[in-house]
Amino acid sequence: MYSYSNNILLVVACAIFNYDGKVLISNRPSNKSHAGFWEFPGGKIDNGESPEEALVRELLEELSIVVETSALLPITFASHSYENFHLLMPLFACHNFEGSPRGCEGQQVRWVGIDELADYSMLPADLPLIDYLHKHYPAYVYIN
Repeated sequence: MYSYSNNILLVVACAIFNYDGKVLISNRPSNKSHAGFWEFPGGKIDNGESPEEALVRELLEELSIVVETSALLPITFASHSYENFHLLMPLFACHNFEGSPRGCEGQQVRWVGIDELADYSMLPADLPLIDYLHKHYPAYVYIN
């Protein structure tokens, strides 16, 4: 028998890489929960959406960049308990996108090296994702 709890939150995130091998992070604005923390861009998955479809939508809404689902590579996931919910978050990598990322919802965005991520106050759910990137993308260089 399967059980489902309404306090499981399914979201999706993306490690977006530029030509210099830096990854994009965004700072949560003051009007959102966990304001001030840095995170990998993404958001909630709406009913009827696949994680890839949700990510394409969220990246356009939040960063004004166009990403094709075929450009998203699933690489790992995070499972983290917060006080009022449990978050389940697949992480995708993206190396191809159109546009220049900008914070469309009042958030700051920043390109940083993977080795610099520890210098930012990242959300707790993102910490194991950073460890994964350190292990699997230690000297990432964009290859066209």
